[in-house]
Amino acid sequence: MGNKNLKDKAIEIKGKSYVLVADRVIYFNETYPNGCIQTEQLASEDRVEFKAVVIPDVYKPERFFTGHSQAVWGDGYINKTSALENAETSAVGRALALMGIGVIESLASVDEINKAQTTEKFQNSLEIPPHCDLCGKTAIKVRWGWSCPDWKAHGEKGEKPKMVQDPKPLDENTQNFINSLPK
Repeated sequence: MGNKNLKDKAIEIKGKSYVLVADRVIYFNETYPNGCIQTEQLASEDRVEFKAVVIPDVYKPERFFTGHSQAVWGDGYINKTSALENAETSAVGRALALMGIGVIESLASVDEINKAQTTEKFQNSLEIPPHCDLCGKTAIKVRWGWSCPDWKAHGEKGEKPKMVQDPKPLDENTQNFINSLPK
């Protein structure tokens, strides 16, 4: 059967080991043939919320593990179309983790970590670069912020360019989309 922590199935993210919910579910189903995983969508107006209950042996229902998760429709790339599935999977992963399945360094699964990173990357990718107030060229991202691609030429002339946001407004659909993102 293998070790309950599923270290051999772990994926490393930012120096920590995490286990996919799919691997936790497979282990549970192979190891606990009398077990049961139940999910329930909870009532919520502004988000998707799930509760998962894992029962290792249905003949001993007094021993169970409960996990919860939530997702917001449109919050990040995955939740644009799959918030329901995402929340349900995370709830199951947490319930299995509380049972000790797939726990190495944290109760969080790789799915939860990916959800957080995807949201962050998606929001960061929407950053609109400013432009140089002297030559009008689109700025480039550098370690300390934004810079004109012709900074050297400006420096030789003794000019000090400023990076300014493009004054033209975004089209309505793009602006509505950006406004809909969580802060």
